[in-house]
Amino acid sequence: MTILVDEARWPWRGRLWAHLVSDESYEELHAFAASIGKRRAAFQGDHYDVDTAEREIALQSGAVAVNSRELVSLLRAAGLRKRGRSHADGGA
Repeated sequence: MTILVDEARWPWRGRLWAHLVSDESYEELHAFAASIGKRRAAFQGDHYDVDTAEREIALQSGAVAVNSRELVSLLRAAGLRKRGRSHADGGA
């Protein structure tokens, strides 16, 4: 059971953003996201977007840094990947 976060490299509204996912379950992801102050409404189907500051909090709270390709690969292997929204997979 691991929470993963990729690089904060996607610009939006003047900040850089990363993706926060679980390789185990959405329940694990929601619990972790809540523990670092993310609202459930911010859930993006299979991930939470986190800005640079939130990424650092996630890492300090036990998330594991991975590159974007690894994040998508592990999300797919867990059967938790939803198609069509993640920048990490080349989508918009």
